[in-house]
Amino acid sequence: MFRLGGLRGRLLARSLFKPPTLQRPPSPMRRSTQSNIQLLDSNEKFEEETHPGYREERAYSVKIGEVFQSRYQVIGKLGFGGYSTAWLCKDLTNHTYVALKVFGRDSAEGKREMAAYNRINEVKTSHAGALVVRTALDSFQIDGAKGNHQVIVHRPLGERLYDFRHRFTDGLLPGQAVKLVIMYLLYSLDYLHTEAGIVHTDIQENNIMLGIEDESLLSEFEEAEKSNPSPRKVVGDRVIYASREFKRAKEVGQPVLCDLCQARYGSARYDGDIQPYRYRAPEILLRTTWDEKVDIWNLAVLTWDIFQPTLLFYAKDLNKEDSSVHHIAEVIALLGLPPREILQNNDYAKEFFDPEGNWKGAGPIPSMTLEQREEMLQGESKQLFLAFMRKMLQWRPEDRSSARELLEDEWLHSL
Repeated sequence: MFRLGGLRGRLLARSLFKPPTLQRPPSPMRRSTQSNIQLLDSNEKFEEETHPGYREERAYSVKIGEVFQSRYQVIGKLGFGGYSTAWLCKDLTNHTYVALKVFGRDSAEGKREMAAYNRINEVKTSHAGALVVRTALDSFQIDGAKGNHQVIVHRPLGERLYDFRHRFTDGLLPGQAVKLVIMYLLYSLDYLHTEAGIVHTDIQENNIMLGIEDESLLSEFEEAEKSNPSPRKVVGDRVIYASREFKRAKEVGQPVLCDLCQARYGSARYDGDIQPYRYRAPEILLRTTWDEKVDIWNLAVLTWDIFQPTLLFYAKDLNKEDSSVHHIAEVIALLGLPPREILQNNDYAKEFFDPEGNWKGAGPIPSMTLEQREEMLQGESKQLFLAFMRKMLQWRPEDRSSARELLEDEWLHSL
């Protein structure tokens, strides 16, 4: 289970009082002696190739054993996403393990994430939330065959919140664990919003990772790769490896908010599509400008989804395709019709609402209320939880509580 105490005291103590490491010469590079390698069918799509955003011509083919910057030697593959791959590496200079995130060629997401980390590095702060937002230890670019690839160096983290949640019955976190996760995320959001001026825009379970309490997991990962090399697909000079998981830890560290490749900063208001589809705030659905309060809406939906047996919003039509019509109808079911001023001077909203602000019936409005949807709690606990949710689920962004205000909520502090 979590080893979590008072956030500011525990995390600041760990960061400020970590014993210094003694200087010693760089570690020698590890020589590969692998002979029992499983080669996969080169005609079958594998790992990142299966992602809709993957483009072979834009990807950089990282090789296990490869050394970057004469310092970071690749040990094994941790995973992949829509824009990058992640690798556990040995820092030959500092004798530590690090994680490398390698982006596709000239990736806009890589540039955006690096800009966000540069912004974070400019902020001098004692805010506890800064300790639960992933930071960059180093960064560099590598030359690919057709362009540059951004690489970001991080401290390694453990499993995703999604994987941790599915350790539990029915994939639901216990109530107290939910509260702890949400409190950590609120600290991170308060820091991003108030001190760094950053809107995350992509708060989902895959972007929340748990700290590693037992660092022997890292050396065990390395030994496992040596003794049982990852299966791989080889096509010419391109290699795609199977991702390897860390051994399951008995105890996990604090949740850390990761992945700033969709983050925005530098403006009071923004426009354009953001957020995973079912987490989209009303202002995104209605194509109006937005600010940091989109993260608060996003957090509300995430809170529900990790705690309740059914999703808060499905946002799908009968063909199981993403549907703004059905998503807006679901929001109306829980919150009622939107305030008229939100719809005024909004040509896109006219597709769904008449001049009086009534729903045109483009899709059916579900009949269940928020109270009826909630299935895990009773009595006062249920009322406190629903009150917490309503502080975040508001049509108007300005009506949503801030992260700092939510940290004082009664439900989060209840037993």
